[in-house]
Amino acid sequence: MSEPLKDTVTLLIIDDDTVDIRGVTRALRHHRFDNPIITAENGEEGLKILRGTPEKAPLPRPYLILLDLNMPRMNGLEFLEELRQDQSLKDSVVFVLTTSEDDRDMALAYNKQIAGYIVKSRAGVDFMNLVSMLEKFVLTVRFPENPVSRLTSDDNTT
Repeated sequence: MSEPLKDTVTLLIIDDDTVDIRGVTRALRHHRFDNPIITAENGEEGLKILRGTPEKAPLPRPYLILLDLNMPRMNGLEFLEELRQDQSLKDSVVFVLTTSEDDRDMALAYNKQIAGYIVKSRAGVDFMNLVSMLEKFVLTVRFPENPVSRLTSDDNTT
C-alpha cells in the first residue's frame, strides 16, 4: 500500500456554470476523490481565493486549478495572464476545462503553460478520463514544499 500524501491537494474549480461544477464535483466524489474542492465563479474570484484577502488567508498549497475559459468579468485567458505575471502564483498547475474547441483559444492557453486542455462537449469517455487523470495526478505528482517563487538565494542549494 502506498504512503499517505503528506499534504492534501485542493482542487480549485473556476467556472461560472453551476451545472458543470456540480457534474465535475459529483464525478470526482463518485470516484472517491475526497480532496477539498473550492469553487469560484470567474477569474477575479479565483485570484482572490489564491491571493487571499484581508479577511481570508490565501489558498494553501498544494492545489490544482480547473479553469473554464468563457466566463464573465475575467475570463480564463485573462486569468491565466494575471496568474503567470504574479511571482507567487505563476507556477500554479492549471488544467483548462472549457466549451471552446477554437484552436486559437487552445494555443493561447498552452502559451500560458497550462497542463492540459479538455473540451466539455466531449464529456462522455473524455470526462471520465479527466476524473481518472486528476485522481492519478494528485496521487502521483509531487509538489514542492517551497515553490521557486518563495525561495531565497540562501535556500537555493543546487
